[in-house]
Amino acid sequence: MEQCVNVERELDKVLHNFSGYGQQCDTALEELLQYIKGLREELTQAGEMELSGTLSLVLSQCCKRIKDTVQKLAVHHKDIHSSVSRVGKAIDKFCCSCFSDSLPTLLSQNLDSDLGSVGIEGCWQAESQRLLSEVMVEHFFRQGVLDVAEELCQEAGLCIDPSQREPFVELNRILEALKLRDLRPALQWAVENREMLMAQNSSLEFKLHSLSFIRLLMGGTANQREALQYAKNFQPFAGNHQKDIQVLMGSLVYLRQGIENSPYVHLLDSNQWSDICDIFTRDACSLLGLSVESPLSVSFSAGCVALPALINIKAVIEQRQCMGVWNQKDELPIEVDLGKRCWYHSVFACPILRQQTTESNPPMKLVCGHIISKDALNKMINGSKLKCPYCPMEQVPADAKQIYF
Repeated sequence: MEQCVNVERELDKVLHNFSGYGQQCDTALEELLQYIKGLREELTQAGEMELSGTLSLVLSQCCKRIKDTVQKLAVHHKDIHSSVSRVGKAIDKFCCSCFSDSLPTLLSQNLDSDLGSVGIEGCWQAESQRLLSEVMVEHFFRQGVLDVAEELCQEAGLCIDPSQREPFVELNRILEALKLRDLRPALQWAVENREMLMAQNSSLEFKLHSLSFIRLLMGGTANQREALQYAKNFQPFAGNHQKDIQVLMGSLVYLRQGIENSPYVHLLDSNQWSDICDIFTRDACSLLGLSVESPLSVSFSAGCVALPALINIKAVIEQRQCMGVWNQKDELPIEVDLGKRCWYHSVFACPILRQQTTESNPPMKLVCGHIISKDALNKMINGSKLKCPYCPMEQVPADAKQIYF
């Protein structure tokens, strides 16, 4: 968020400087034109045909004034270039914070490099292109740019069921209303889906009612009766949010002096509006059976991390003339650590103990590549050695790595 504010601040500076430069440029050039026109009229009236010493001095002063004006405007123009450069640096920092720590490495790569060399043969077949187009269409639906999604469907020849489009239209409509601090569409949606939201222990509807209640508190004693009446909406949530409701009701004591001058000033925190947008997005995606983040965004972030390493290993493979390693299997030739941001909960069932892995019993990858649960690994340790149950390879138990599905 801080990096985004920095970009906005630098951009405002550029726009301000550019606006000022335009006005200064117009004023300076207008004054210069008036000066030259006046000088021309004086010379015409004087009728001097020969270049006398006085005339020569006047023309020299005119040339000097023109040169000084142009130089002054050039210096100011150079300052604008430096401010534009700072905007670019701020955007780079914003991108680095959004995607990954490896993005600077990716950006520093030679842009003329053949990035297609790290792909595998057949990855852009018709079926793969269709799947990619569908992922892109879903991403555009998520972002609310429906016209772009529709155009892509036409160009790619995709037939998207209207039922797939409608949930994203509603989701974006509600999000836009929340950004404008209009709670009504979100409250209506939450009431309509109350049973499913409560089934997944969602706090969305309670937080929406809380924000509505806080807006009434901001009106002071004039809204006291209406606030007490609205508090009846908290009744279904008394069991799970008793402490929060007590805080909200306690703030009524300070209506006369103003909530902003009371111990309950934290209720007016503007970050609650960004938080409610995140909560709504998470719960809405959960009900629709979708991930919170766009699969295209996740894949792009993973690619930013993996691409530099793949380019380097590709160069090594070409030098050692062992190109077959790259295409022998449908997997990467090296292991790329994508970081915790791309870790997801495990749904792996141990083939030894026949149990689904958990946080306390995660899946472990052996050196040979086979995967078992941590409990199974501990039971199979013989002294300081471990023999894989699927192949005869012996290894040190400490070399096993936890993996995430």
